[in-house]
Amino acid sequence: MDKQEYLLDEIKRIEDLKRYEYEAYNKGFRYIAGIDEAGRGPIAGPVMAAAVILSRDFFCPGVDDSKKLTPLKRSKLAAKIKEQAVSWSVAAVFPSYLDKVNILNATRAAMLLAVQNLSPRPDFLLIDALQLSDIDIKQFPLIKGDSLSVSIASASILAKVERDRAMEAFDSLYPGYGFSRHKGYATREHLQSLLRLGACALHRVSFEPVKSMISGARYGEQPALFE
Repeated sequence: MDKQEYLLDEIKRIEDLKRYEYEAYNKGFRYIAGIDEAGRGPIAGPVMAAAVILSRDFFCPGVDDSKKLTPLKRSKLAAKIKEQAVSWSVAAVFPSYLDKVNILNATRAAMLLAVQNLSPRPDFLLIDALQLSDIDIKQFPLIKGDSLSVSIASASILAKVERDRAMEAFDSLYPGYGFSRHKGYATREHLQSLLRLGACALHRVSFEPVKSMISGARYGEQPALFE
């Protein structure tokens, strides 16, 4: 496939991904925010959420569900999304708070923070699978939204890229765990380092197997939330 054929295919694919955005525009909504999260499954690190408002004519070839993309492709797309977005925001909730409220509520808290940091304020929310309470904005939860909505797909890319970068930075603050490689997921390397070193401030003590494997004191301090 040559470049022209690729671009024509991408134009059609991206237009198809705007179906829910166009439905919202046709109902009179102006600022439509797509929202998604990254990091619900790991046993260490924050859960992050991104919210992004795109223009009606947004076009960024390659935008898709972040899980379908390589790290390099995600990183390049994240930069292009930020350049084109009307507004974008990423927020995180850390284990010290996550362990108190559970992962689902922590995810909702991160999403709410991300939405609140958008300017202009969105008047319609497209959210991957979840609904938010305590917010007076019309919203629509969309199961597998990162594969169905260009706004949610873009948010999924931003959330994943920012979380991976955060875990790479935490690797130097908490050496020995390999956070830059496994990003907090329960790989064999991670579990072996957990047994050897004990849990650090990034570990989710409400998650198994951390809950059963904790040995030794946690070290280091962390904020409950940051945006």
